[in-house]
Amino acid sequence: MKKTKIIASIVALSCTMGVLSAKPKADSSSGKSLSGKIKVLSAMDSEAAEMTEKYFKPTHKKADVEYTSGSVEWGEFTKQEPSKVFEEESPDVIILESSILRKYVESGLLLPLDDVYASVKKDVAEYPAKVASDGGHVYAMSWQVCPGAMYYRRSLAKKYLGTDDPKKVQAYFANPKKMLETARLLNSKSFGNCLLTSTIDELLGVYKGSRKQPWVVNGAITVDPVMEEYIDTAKTLTDEGLVGDTHMWWDQWSAAFKGEYVNNDGEEKEVFCTFLPTWGLHYVLKKNAPETSGDWAICQGPTAWFNGGTWLAASKDTKNPELAKEYIKYLTSDYDCLLNYAKSSGDTVSNLKVQAELQKKTSEPFLGGQNHYKEFCSYAKKINGSLVQSTDVDIEDIFSREVTAYINGEKTKEEALNDFKTAAAELLD
Repeated sequence: MKKTKIIASIVALSCTMGVLSAKPKADSSSGKSLSGKIKVLSAMDSEAAEMTEKYFKPTHKKADVEYTSGSVEWGEFTKQEPSKVFEEESPDVIILESSILRKYVESGLLLPLDDVYASVKKDVAEYPAKVASDGGHVYAMSWQVCPGAMYYRRSLAKKYLGTDDPKKVQAYFANPKKMLETARLLNSKSFGNCLLTSTIDELLGVYKGSRKQPWVVNGAITVDPVMEEYIDTAKTLTDEGLVGDTHMWWDQWSAAFKGEYVNNDGEEKEVFCTFLPTWGLHYVLKKNAPETSGDWAICQGPTAWFNGGTWLAASKDTKNPELAKEYIKYLTSDYDCLLNYAKSSGDTVSNLKVQAELQKKTSEPFLGGQNHYKEFCSYAKKINGSLVQSTDVDIEDIFSREVTAYINGEKTKEEALNDFKTAAAELLD
């Protein structure tokens, strides 16, 4: 099951911060007096629906918000061209998941939100706006940040590294080279029983985070040196038996979280860590391995990266641009709205003042009492949001396919790279 479906299937999330939600305060901005109607389209179950009912409508009593899921399922929605979606659904505001965001940002069909972003820029995280920018304009905004982290088992860290302290464990994973050294150390100390991860799949996103250039530069396919390093590392980790042989979202992958990983040869193995973004804590680990609560911790890992997130954008043809902008501004930046939402959901929001407030007292039992909110907010500051392009998903599918062929010995590295560049270039024609 894909992560978008996992996220979409969970409507409510129990609060783990030990605080109660407060009733939202009345909006003191001029936006509360805006009237008229807007249609908000989300093809997947989105937290925005709950935020609309709980926080926006009570503070904007003159506004009429029609929230709809549209006429097609999520899978079909992702395949449709933006022009067809706007023609058939006629939304004023559209909810966009990260995998399709850039397709809309680059479509020429969205309303620039430069004025909205400028009014809140100092109060919100930087990278979400960069991800949603094109040609010098901001076209979408997000209420959340989704930095990646390395989630590791405390018991295994103590057993093989002599400590489960996040700062000390981070030193073992300070960069990709150190990560490879540590994977070998785990293997040596466990006599081949402890793997770094259950799948090599998780490391693609980790390496992407430290690139200096995107996949497409001046209309041509480009392979950043970091991604060549990933190819070499993926081959080494696999050949030396330092990672497992399953894939993300498979049953074996989920079983690894609760210490029940069995490889394709029927051998039971320990799995030291997994690389997941913020939502991996609530929607993946807690969901699949509740019995391991307290035996996890997080650290940054070798790079700063992100995965997932939800953005709000407005149609350039909306008949009520002011209300559409106010809706987006409120849900992605309002302090009271996001403070209440964060307390009730556990989500890591983009409002910096809310981040600062929640970092003071947050303690996550699943992570052995660690202040994960403080960690996530720190990681988010290091993310480069300027490398995301609309063709990334398709290009990375091809890249993963060719890297797998190389790892399996079906192609040489040179052949895999050449085939990747040829196939990826066809997407740009």
